[in-house]
Amino acid sequence: MGDLVDRGNRILDTVKLVRNMVTAGTGICVPGNHEHKLLRKLRGKNVRVNHGLQQSLQEIDAIPENIRETSIKQLREFFDSLVSHYVLDGGNLVVAHAGMKKEMQGRGSGAVREFALYGETTGEIDEFGLPVRFNWASEYRGDAMVVYGHTPVPEAEWLNNTIDIDTGCVFGGKLTALRYPEKELVSVDAAKVYCEPIKPLGITNNRTAQQEIDDVLHIEDVLGKRIINTRLQNNITIREENSIAALEVMSRFAANPKWLIYLPPTMSPVETSQLPGYLERPEQAFAYYHNQGITEIICEEKHMGSRAVVVVCRDELAANRRFGVINEGIGIIYTRTGRKFFSDETVETELLARLHTALTDSNFWEIFDTDWVCLDCELLPWSAKAQGLLTKQYAPVGMSSRLALGDAIALLQQAQQRGVDISSQLDSYKQRAEMANLYVDAYRRYCWNVSDISDIKLAPFHILASEGAVHTDKTHTWHMEEIAKIAQTNPQLLIETNYRVIDLTDIEGKNQGILWWEQMTAEGGEGMVVKPLDYIVRGSKGIIQPAVKCRGKEYLRIIYGAEYDSQENCDRLRHRGLSHKRSLAMREFALGVEALERFVAKKPLRQVHECVFGILALESEPVDPRL
Repeated sequence: MGDLVDRGNRILDTVKLVRNMVTAGTGICVPGNHEHKLLRKLRGKNVRVNHGLQQSLQEIDAIPENIRETSIKQLREFFDSLVSHYVLDGGNLVVAHAGMKKEMQGRGSGAVREFALYGETTGEIDEFGLPVRFNWASEYRGDAMVVYGHTPVPEAEWLNNTIDIDTGCVFGGKLTALRYPEKELVSVDAAKVYCEPIKPLGITNNRTAQQEIDDVLHIEDVLGKRIINTRLQNNITIREENSIAALEVMSRFAANPKWLIYLPPTMSPVETSQLPGYLERPEQAFAYYHNQGITEIICEEKHMGSRAVVVVCRDELAANRRFGVINEGIGIIYTRTGRKFFSDETVETELLARLHTALTDSNFWEIFDTDWVCLDCELLPWSAKAQGLLTKQYAPVGMSSRLALGDAIALLQQAQQRGVDISSQLDSYKQRAEMANLYVDAYRRYCWNVSDISDIKLAPFHILASEGAVHTDKTHTWHMEEIAKIAQTNPQLLIETNYRVIDLTDIEGKNQGILWWEQMTAEGGEGMVVKPLDYIVRGSKGIIQPAVKCRGKEYLRIIYGAEYDSQENCDRLRHRGLSHKRSLAMREFALGVEALERFVAKKPLRQVHECVFGILALESEPVDPRL
């Protein structure tokens, strides 16, 4: 990485060791500004002898006179042979002494060599008499990983896919190496202080350089048409008009983006059932996965609540260290559109504290070797978040329907008493009145008064990620079992999700699954979510739907309206199209997993945010909201 000369002991022996490695093909070397300055001096140029150059010259002067000229020639030839920077691994890795901007990589010119040796300065001088260096890495947007040195730092840390590994060994710091492609850092403490630094190395704080830079997100990183590549699905296109809509939501309503490491994907319903009175049945879900070659599925009870993503940290120090947030507590609860779930911060704080206690009591932090976790949950009751929807939409519709139909029935009965034959109309209105009553009963099942925190329930169903791991490589039964261990420590707050594992080759097993769904929905349950046992399953054409929802007859009354199951309405609704909804679900799922993987890999926030923002943008695509 250069700067082999000028400071420390045995300067010429160090150069000889590196030169021999380069000659033997066991190593490569790029020049530093100190080699460049020494080379100019050896060529007879008038250079200022400072910053350790005198030590190199003293060692050269100490070479026996009979071999001195030969040794100097070898030094000149070696330094002159060094190229400014290397582009390695097919363009994935760039190595330069002071760094290398994206537009300069792989090019050769005086400007490129100058930047590789010295970086970029602001033109100012600091209080130590040294030039103020411009932090080019803070604006780096290249795909290649850039490894560099030049500026001593107390700790090597990643910033926008770049890393400075000069940890000031000569100043009593450490000698640091980066193992590639593992991205593993190996450091050895300096044996002593070889040279007192003019400028202190600086002090480390709890926030990384990346987190400091991530305090400001740039609008150009999200606006316009974008194409996002993910591990699960290539080339997900975000249209410009959807980006604008997402920016409106994100800028006005969203929580602190540093917490937003994931947004849940939308979910497609099952194929439409043809059985009289039904739009959705388990048979269609079973058939879908069986046709994809899947033999084992899991059916999970679908809680009638509101989707909530919960991030909990072991303490505020962990929240600061890992998420870069300051004075925002130990976590957050946010909605599927990235908004804070509770307007009352005291409710959120208490709920997070209780969940933290449950995690601690279940030894979660030790078992998972983590100090943070991201959970995918349903928060109940539904009315905790949907109170406005209830008071402004569902309740007025239910009340007005009951009153209007009740009055109409009374008038029809009076007409019938006068001998007018309106029996068919009266029967029709009585059926409609019964449907209105069922509609009111349907949404009331999912609401209860919330007087204090004890009335709120949380049903986690995915342990999405923790330090060093995204848990999409686990089966859904693993998620259910691990969550049950946490829930058992606080059953007043945490609900265990009922589920059934079904072998699709077993007719009796499928029948039992259908019966369970029928009983659950008959008792007022919303329905169930059907998933392959594995979190991610690939078919012949890529990954398949990670889940489909199968909702009960009475719950669908809330979605489609009180009279949706009349024959004429049912026949019309059976023509609903699912293809776009399914495509949307797949794209959002891929983006959600990608966001988690990027966060766990400690990628820059803008790269995590790109995926989260993409999900929010896709949500503005026109699709039937009732699906």
